[in-house]
Amino acid sequence: QVQLVESGGGFVQPGGSLRLSCAASGRIFSLNVMGWYRQAPGKERELVARITGGGITNYADSVKGRFTISRDNAKNTVSLQMNSLKPEDTAVSYCNAYVITTAPITALDLWGQGTLVTVSS
Repeated sequence: QVQLVESGGGFVQPGGSLRLSCAASGRIFSLNVMGWYRQAPGKERELVARITGGGITNYADSVKGRFTISRDNAKNTVSLQMNSLKPEDTAVSYCNAYVITTAPITALDLWGQGTLVTVSS
């Protein structure tokens, strides 16, 4: 089936940087909106950034100016460059994508399994 797999999470000190990547695979016809969400322990999942198929982006106020989302349509990937990281950025980050599949043609709202981002001194 169609899957999303995240990578790039890890440990970083405050002020440091990490780059997350997400690769979609399977019977993909097209990818529409793709985004990154995060969830800290005991808190609800929140939108961090998203990007449309045409490259239009939006960000949570808490990360605007620090994070940059991008996509490579040829490779079916989306990335999140995270700079000037803060302890409050510590969370499990999830990739999300709206996928149109082939054989059969369906529309799916997919989620990856998550990758942990830890920001601590």
